[in-house]
Amino acid sequence: MANLFLKQAKQYVATRPVYPPELFDFIASKTPRRDMAWDVGTGNGQAAASLAKLYKHVVGTDTSAQQLAYATRLSNTRYVHTPADLPLEGIHATVAPPASVDLVTVAQAFHWLDLPRFYAQARSVLRPGHGVLAAWCYTEPRVNAAVDAVFWRLYHGSQGFWAPNRRMVDDEYRSADFPFDPVEGEKHTGPFQFSTHRRMDLDDYLMYITSWSAYQTAKDNGVELLDAPTVQEFAAAWGGDAKEVKTVTYPIFLRIGKVRSE
Repeated sequence: MANLFLKQAKQYVATRPVYPPELFDFIASKTPRRDMAWDVGTGNGQAAASLAKLYKHVVGTDTSAQQLAYATRLSNTRYVHTPADLPLEGIHATVAPPASVDLVTVAQAFHWLDLPRFYAQARSVLRPGHGVLAAWCYTEPRVNAAVDAVFWRLYHGSQGFWAPNRRMVDDEYRSADFPFDPVEGEKHTGPFQFSTHRRMDLDDYLMYITSWSAYQTAKDNGVELLDAPTVQEFAAAWGGDAKEVKTVTYPIFLRIGKVRSE
């Protein structure tokens, strides 16, 4: 995963959506204690910073040192650069001891993980019977009918450059194996839907597209997804004034569950 995002850390900070407080309030309401949260694939620490407002201690881990370099440093949050193959004893030594974590989160990185291995790691650190795992993704942005029509032509035309894992996001994590019990007050593990908004002009919006892993993969293969005709299409759909700021909406889909009691 680190190689895909190595060249895009700045674009992530500048253009990726901010997760809404309602999402974190919902998640935190499902953990009986709020002592320790572990944010997996933390990237630039966006989710970790929000968790730090609700949990006493937060640790964010990522395999990309470039992403972590842009993370906001907070007094109750620490960041750890971890190799992808870190063994379980390494998790216990550098992230958290066994049975000590109240919440494990994965924001927009769940589809990159080796799920059986990750689940074993999560279960080993979560508090038995009470620890909660929450994984969410946001799907493609919505602006208006004209802009969205251009966007979806581009998105569908770029499918050959996306990693197969991306299908999990397109599926809103609905078919992902998620062997956890529903949290208190819920009958299922989701997905539960939220949304977030970002104000963007056309340059911001196009920069978001350049932050795609598929965009970088295409570029590495000599293909410019945002070629001149496509940019012109977006400009026309935007309404002719590239500096006009529009509200861009990102749907969010959450899977959440608690560790099964033995």
